[in-house]
Amino acid sequence: MMSESLFSPFFEKTPIRWGVIGCGGVTEKKSVPAYQKTSGFEVNTVMRRDGEMAKDYALRHKVTHWTTNAKEVIENPNIDAVYIATPPDTHKFYALQTAKAGKPCCVEKPMAPNYQDSLEIYNAFQSKKLPLFVAYYRRSLPRFLKIKQWLDEKKIGEVRHIHWQKIKPPNDLDLSGAYNWRTDKKIALGGYFDDLASHGLDLFAFLLGSISDAKGIATNQQGLYSAFDAITGTWTHENGINGSGNWNFGTYHREDKVEIMGSVGKISFPVLDEGPVELLNASEQQILEIAHPEHIQQYHVENIKNHLLGKAVHPSMGDSGLHTSWVMDKILGTL
Repeated sequence: MMSESLFSPFFEKTPIRWGVIGCGGVTEKKSVPAYQKTSGFEVNTVMRRDGEMAKDYALRHKVTHWTTNAKEVIENPNIDAVYIATPPDTHKFYALQTAKAGKPCCVEKPMAPNYQDSLEIYNAFQSKKLPLFVAYYRRSLPRFLKIKQWLDEKKIGEVRHIHWQKIKPPNDLDLSGAYNWRTDKKIALGGYFDDLASHGLDLFAFLLGSISDAKGIATNQQGLYSAFDAITGTWTHENGINGSGNWNFGTYHREDKVEIMGSVGKISFPVLDEGPVELLNASEQQILEIAHPEHIQQYHVENIKNHLLGKAVHPSMGDSGLHTSWVMDKILGTL
């Protein structure tokens, strides 16, 4: 990632006009309203393959233009940057077109279904020196920045190990047998692991540094869908910190708990669920409730604006998103 001392603005003025490809659930509250509420950003056009749904979305969100053709977004001279919010199997297709058009892009997470596709996306933007952002927005949230502060201040001494347990029962859609792209191995080999664990593994690299090696065991225990539903992984950060994780989507109860264990204390928190961040050492105990913004990508989007205007380097760029894709594939055993 470039240093701030070598950093220069991509755009000299605002508004920066965005086109959105994909109008699914993530865009309803989490992301697109955050783009609309960010000063200096304008959502110009939205695209969805179903015309009636695209029109309905545009009307509800007060977006001026809508289309069913992604090229009308990517190649539109009135659009400066593109946000790709489709399922991950189409991320590469749209991202490569966006790079060819010479426009900055934010792609939803995971960056692509596998490391090789992610690498192709990354290289396309690198070759043209275009900003590429990946929507790992937890790197920008105050809740997790507090944890990073505690770690930087050595509140738990030297970090020894991190462990994450993310388990939950199958939901009604899983049990019904109805189609769900999130559990279709052709789109997401790891199933909910791809969708959910990517957030945590990316966050751990942000908090503790890049991962040098990872491995795991991935199986399908329930037979409810084609993707994996039970994954166990271990990894090592470049600084020697060890990590482990258990992700199972067929248990009787729900749990989302991370423990970072240090030489003089520990930090506990959930990655995905609501809950406090907790610090415990010999001299103090802190339990903090730090609320997320109404639109959870708000700080992530504001950081995109700051990056494009040359004010600060964004914490979730193509290089870190690519690294997370590599870690995921190593745990799934596909690399």
